[in-house]
Amino acid sequence: MADDYKKRITELREALNELNYRYYVLNEPAVSDFEFDAMMRELQAMEKAHPDMADPNSPTQRVGSDLAQSGFAQVEHRYPMLSLSNTYSPEEIREWYLRVQKGLNEPFEVVCELKFDGTSISLWYEEGRLTKAVTRGDGVRGDDVTANVRTVRSIPLVLNGGGWPRTFEMRGEILMPWAVFDRINAEREEQEEPLFANPRNAASGSLKLQNSAEVARRNLDAYLYYMLGDNLPGDTHYGNMQRAREWGFKVSDAMKVCRSIDEITEYMAYWDSERKNLPVATDGMVLKVNSLVQQRNLGFTAKSPRWAIAYKFQAERACTRLVSVSYQVGRTGVVTPVANLEPVQLSGTVVKRASLHNADIIAQLDLHCGDMVYVEKGGDIIPKITGVEESLRDSGAERVKFITECPECGSALVRDEGEAAHYCPNSDGCPPQIKGLLEHFTHRKAMNIDGLGSETVALLYEKGLVRDVADFYSLTVNDIAPLDRLGEKSAKNIISGLEASKSVPFARVLFALGIRFVGETVAKRLTAAFRNIDALMDATYDQLIEVEEIGGRIAESVLDYFSKPAHRDLIARLKAAGLTMVEEERVALSDRLAGKSVVISGVFAHHSRDEYKALITAHGGKNVSAVSAKTDYLLAGDNMGPAKLEKANKLGVKIITEDEFLIMTGEA
Repeated sequence: MADDYKKRITELREALNELNYRYYVLNEPAVSDFEFDAMMRELQAMEKAHPDMADPNSPTQRVGSDLAQSGFAQVEHRYPMLSLSNTYSPEEIREWYLRVQKGLNEPFEVVCELKFDGTSISLWYEEGRLTKAVTRGDGVRGDDVTANVRTVRSIPLVLNGGGWPRTFEMRGEILMPWAVFDRINAEREEQEEPLFANPRNAASGSLKLQNSAEVARRNLDAYLYYMLGDNLPGDTHYGNMQRAREWGFKVSDAMKVCRSIDEITEYMAYWDSERKNLPVATDGMVLKVNSLVQQRNLGFTAKSPRWAIAYKFQAERACTRLVSVSYQVGRTGVVTPVANLEPVQLSGTVVKRASLHNADIIAQLDLHCGDMVYVEKGGDIIPKITGVEESLRDSGAERVKFITECPECGSALVRDEGEAAHYCPNSDGCPPQIKGLLEHFTHRKAMNIDGLGSETVALLYEKGLVRDVADFYSLTVNDIAPLDRLGEKSAKNIISGLEASKSVPFARVLFALGIRFVGETVAKRLTAAFRNIDALMDATYDQLIEVEEIGGRIAESVLDYFSKPAHRDLIARLKAAGLTMVEEERVALSDRLAGKSVVISGVFAHHSRDEYKALITAHGGKNVSAVSAKTDYLLAGDNMGPAKLEKANKLGVKIITEDEFLIMTGEA
């Protein structure tokens, strides 16, 4: 029986790795999504039943883990990750080519390839298996992001075929495809979260998330472009990359060997236009001498290799007239200025509007009504104004001034110290804020109420049936059924959805309230720390900032929200409606820490600070914030506060490491 399950697990892993490769690298799906998911579920069930067969490179690891990471360990690169010299001029490319020609004094080839606009990654392989993934960092040391990179389905966890070196390194770029970028920005805009400016920022930010399951949902992609190590399969860069393609790495088809400056120039001209049709962002091209021997002979400068150079494409720019500036009020009251432009063609689309973000941007640009402005997309999909052609400004044109009152309700706008945005403080009386909060409350990441889309919510608001989120739970079928485009069936569906939402966990209820600066992650931190809504409403500033990742700005926002009688009344109505306002009770695991007081300080590798606090409680211990003579243990992580360490030593408090704590509690 043991041999049977081991054989089946091995078969499933090999099959799923092959299917992943065909789908994400070759773009040749071999089975339906249903068949793939069925195989994945079977493998997950077998691995759960047989933990002795655990493997970090199993295809099941592609989905990531919901376990939060506590920072990233720093890893020294085997080979420094140097940056390339950049040029924006074809003439400088010619000069580089002549320098290489002079330095070698023999025939040579140049490999031209696209410069993908993402975040650099170094992948380490041993015996054909991924062992580590490290960011560029400072070029000497980078962050170990292996758990997150395992979720990128175009990166092979186990190599195909054979013939690879026992140990070697692949370098490439982690990317967010345009389609994924558009989808995520649309979601962030709906939730009034800051938009990613470009796919590069989005990919970089995603790779540093503490939750690998969330990284998996970002659908990152990767292109690999360089191989390092001893005993490489060939003596040319191009040949090695073609072998890498056979092993399962995603290598760009745009890579080409050129044997003259004229061929290089043709390549540059072709891709400067054709790159706009690619599914991922590019910002230029890279030229590398093909022969590895010639690369070594050319060597390096202090900062970059002499045998390679990067050419950056010019950002596409257009000049058009600023017609007017309008102002939008979002769900949280943030007021965003928008430039309304005379339509202009840019990067294949007609641009009519561009965000001006905030008052500081308007001031920096010194915008005047009717100005001729320069609009760019470049690497950014969001159009932005980058400058003003002052020579074309009409005499007597008025300077654009940021408004002082809310365009929707007339309230005086507020700008907090250190903040770039102005916002309307009238959260309970400003129509777009009310409608925005009602929509946010019903969103799938919040209460996830079936049948209550944005149009239906707007209709309920306009008909006077809902004025705050608690009103949803007073609705009846008879209230909803007579409304346009609804009817009795839709009404019953909505009422069922409202009933089902009463079982949504406390953290999502808190997120659904729309408290300024309290996003999904912050809501989870707060509910884990305070356990129920009454404890959170009564929390002090000092208690709030004791919670991991809760700073002064968030603490003040929470205090301000619960200080308003209308909000406390709203909570009471939601409690009466039956919503979950209590965190699930932790299960007691043991009494190993019974009667013991533990202080936590520093950054940890295996669990977050909040998770360690939960473990202390689950094993019968008590969390305390300050070291005293009554403290039994100081659980010490990296970069812990020197004051706590000094005081613990002075008082003779036992200092334990993360691993010692896990052994002590039986969690190792």
